[in-house]
Amino acid sequence: MANFKLFIGNKAYSSWSLRAWLALEHTGAAYEEVVIPLEGPGTRTTAIREHSPSGKVPSLRHGDLVVWDSLAICEYLAELFPNAKLWPDDAATRAVARAVSAEMHSGFAALRSLMTMNVRRDPITLPATPEVSGEIARIIAVWNDCRSQYGKGGPFLFGRFSIADAMYAPVAVGRFRTYGVPLDDTSQAYVEAVCALPSVRKWVEGAKRETWQIEAYENVGK
Repeated sequence: MANFKLFIGNKAYSSWSLRAWLALEHTGAAYEEVVIPLEGPGTRTTAIREHSPSGKVPSLRHGDLVVWDSLAICEYLAELFPNAKLWPDDAATRAVARAVSAEMHSGFAALRSLMTMNVRRDPITLPATPEVSGEIARIIAVWNDCRSQYGKGGPFLFGRFSIADAMYAPVAVGRFRTYGVPLDDTSQAYVEAVCALPSVRKWVEGAKRETWQIEAYENVGK
């Protein structure tokens, strides 16, 4: 029996679930996955509160412990599985990785609002507001800075895959790619590297098998 149980929302739409899920996948630990469809606010909140004090997903249960925030889940897994190397080894580099992860965790509200995550729809071109354009520019700057300063050891922000990549993966696979955001060569290569991850492909295939649909996510740009 798996020691971990991860409660997530629809794979097509739940960006926060994807972040924690990627970190857990990267550890190689056995776990049970429970999808709670994000369909109706009342029903959804009631169902999720059975497993998450905040009424939000993701939520990780490990024995009697419940951890209910994406970044907290990632940090917990990094401590439990040091060999997974979910953070960079060097302390200074690790501090930068945590900073860019926290920036994604707490920011980019305009981008989240206009470009809701949908990993299974055909790509469309979606005009961006000035505020969203500013947030897109900031993400691209983060990616370029990390790749140029810390990314020599592999195709990800800090070379090898880390929690920072888990935090930005929904932007790469479910926002920038979905809504036709123009990217420079470095950012485009990074998006392609994220989308090529076996774990990301596994998530997207799972999303395509889902039958639930939420109009607010499906009708963006229509």
